[in-house]
Amino acid sequence: QFQLVESGGGSVQAGGSLRLSCAATGYLVSRNCMAWFRQAPGKEREGVARIDRDGTTTYAEYVKGRFTISKDNAQNTLDLQMNSLKSEDTAAYYCAARYRCDVGFLSSSFGVWGQGTQVTVSS
Repeated sequence: QFQLVESGGGSVQAGGSLRLSCAATGYLVSRNCMAWFRQAPGKEREGVARIDRDGTTTYAEYVKGRFTISKDNAQNTLDLQMNSLKSEDTAAYYCAARYRCDVGFLSSSFGVWGQGTQVTVSS
């Protein structure tokens, strides 16, 4: 059974940092495209970062230079280091997976999702 479980969310002041983690079971992060999305109340789900099977990373413009996506193939986990957080980063964050990173941040093309973890940034 494929399962993704996020952890590490919480509340932080603007300018602070958080590290999210996504544990995968029944699914190898090393052999799939892994991504982070987020959704704020009343807004569409949007892509944050993705990492392909070969380790190639891509970031949305609004997090570039502040967030870093990485994966630990031995632990079978996906991480998102978030620095210089802003109030507009407040959202529920989800990890997702699909076979290839050939669809950009089209969320409907990702077939496996975690339950989400809340990140709240206060100004």
